[in-house]
Amino acid sequence: MSEKRPLTVLCIATFEKGQEFLRECKRQGCRVFLVTMEHLRDADWPRESVDEFFYLPEGFKLEDVKRGVSWLARTREFDRVVPLDDFDVETAASLREHLRIPGMGDTTARYFRDKLAMRVKARDHGVLVPEFVHALNHERVCEFTERVAPPWVLKPRGEASAVGIKKVCSADELWPLLEELGDRQSTYLIEQFIPGDIFHVDSIISERETLFTAVSKYGTPPMEVAHGGGVFMTHTVPRQSPDARALLSLDRELHRTLGLVRGVTHTEFIKGADGRFYFLETAARVGGANIAETVEAATGVNLWREWARIEVAGEHGHYELPPVREDYAGIVISLARQEWPDTSAYDDPEVVFRLHKRHHVGLLVASRDPARVEQLLASYVRRLLRDFSATLPAAERATS
Repeated sequence: MSEKRPLTVLCIATFEKGQEFLRECKRQGCRVFLVTMEHLRDADWPRESVDEFFYLPEGFKLEDVKRGVSWLARTREFDRVVPLDDFDVETAASLREHLRIPGMGDTTARYFRDKLAMRVKARDHGVLVPEFVHALNHERVCEFTERVAPPWVLKPRGEASAVGIKKVCSADELWPLLEELGDRQSTYLIEQFIPGDIFHVDSIISERETLFTAVSKYGTPPMEVAHGGGVFMTHTVPRQSPDARALLSLDRELHRTLGLVRGVTHTEFIKGADGRFYFLETAARVGGANIAETVEAATGVNLWREWARIEVAGEHGHYELPPVREDYAGIVISLARQEWPDTSAYDDPEVVFRLHKRHHVGLLVASRDPARVEQLLASYVRRLLRDFSATLPAAERATS
């Protein structure tokens, strides 16, 4: 690459997100190209930061993307390919392999997308995971149901968050669900259901070293919110608590095992009744549900911005983490009956961000005192349920 040629970054976003990543790439002097969906043509993209847009039709195939990007590469030299959403990780990895561009390839990408692959890799390297079995060989599935007491969860290997997950309470209930899947059974796994508090760890990794970690705890588990409605909540965990220290160590161990060289991660663990942490899943992306805004409110670190800086630095550059604050933050989000909810009555000085999204309501609070954050969030959950909350059926697959 000529020293005079600006770095060229090809971003893939099949969902509307990553605007600050695009802005930071442009601030770093890059040429920025965005591949997104045709129905997102008029979305709120930072158009001043994107040199060219390219649009994908609904139902596109990976081979179509590879051919299209290869055609673009005849007249444009891409230095980075970056997926801005979980569903784009495998597409980006395949493009890197095909075009021989530095970054995560197909094998490592599977550990950050495929819920079965990440579990097998973690378990084989001594990371504690719930008991699980691939929904493939019926004899092995039968052995699992006889050995591991229900309830279990039937999970798609390739979806994100709680999408498509079903809680199953007996073998009689499980087998019809598997039969209904037909030839898609192999794209699922069956896992022991472990009740407990769910935590998420959001990290920045550069050259295999974890430079930044934010440990947070969900309120109601996301699966319960997705399937039963209610209010999504997460907040920073006190940094010197035993839980935070244990999760910092586990997160570092996990990502050394999975082999991420550079980027950001969003990882979930559950604390069982036995007091131990079990690995649930990880992703090489920024967490959704305004987790990036929550982390920034507590620490001053914008995960999207730092991810862009790491990508630009690449394998031959140098990345340096910005100064980190040690405040606390938390967010509550709910579907709303009103098209544009009025939250002006929520006027505590700790409110630093209000979600602006049709039929949604969300409030982000920040304070130097973790107890104050938790007090406000608990109060807001009750008030949101009364003032705004609405529910919809759980999604079987992700929608934009």
